[in-house]
Amino acid sequence: MAKKTSGRGQRDLRVKVKTARGRKASSTRWLERQLNDPYVKRAKDEGYRGRAAFKILELDDKYRFLVPGARVVDLGCAPGGWCQVAVTRVNALGEKSGKAVGRVLGVDLQAVEPVPGAEIHQLDFMEEGADDRVKAWLGGKADVVMSDMAASASGHKQTDHLRIVALCEAAAELAFDVLEEGGTFVAKVLAGGAEGSLQTLLKQRFDTVANVKPPASRSDSSEKFVVATGFRG
Repeated sequence: MAKKTSGRGQRDLRVKVKTARGRKASSTRWLERQLNDPYVKRAKDEGYRGRAAFKILELDDKYRFLVPGARVVDLGCAPGGWCQVAVTRVNALGEKSGKAVGRVLGVDLQAVEPVPGAEIHQLDFMEEGADDRVKAWLGGKADVVMSDMAASASGHKQTDHLRIVALCEAAAELAFDVLEEGGTFVAKVLAGGAEGSLQTLLKQRFDTVANVKPPASRSDSSEKFVVATGFRG
């Protein structure tokens, strides 16, 4: 029988970071978390622009909305990880023989490095006429509207919660204008109590509304994702 070894003397594989002079303790904690985050390493190894790519991968594995041939709009697409996932899954590059070829349109307030297979535009999606511009760029309506957007943090938890719920509601309103009947809306929200109005809004327009925290979402984060399927038009 194998002899059990005690924890004493075993190597601690977790990377620990010392707080450098002039660097805040919070920055040290963030750096240490990044260095020890398996999703950060996977993103680097697999060529994704950030660990957030795995959130949409896991959501799609469960709900299957990024299908070959789908037309996708990614709101607040920087740095482009969600677009990278969508390009592959909807077959935007036509690499899956015999499968329908989809389209991926990313929009963001800031300039975003090109993503092969995706069309990226710099746009404030809340400005007047943004929905018409999105449909014109896409050549019609979308099958999926998705958003991983978050408002700039204020440091006040409830304020940040209200801001991201408002942002998500604005994204939903655009989705109502650009989605095909039967389409899907996916967006990040922060738990905090004010998202009830968003849930009510979505349940009026979609057949099913689910709230999910994918494995890639950090356990100490209050973020979750709403997945609304079966847009009623």
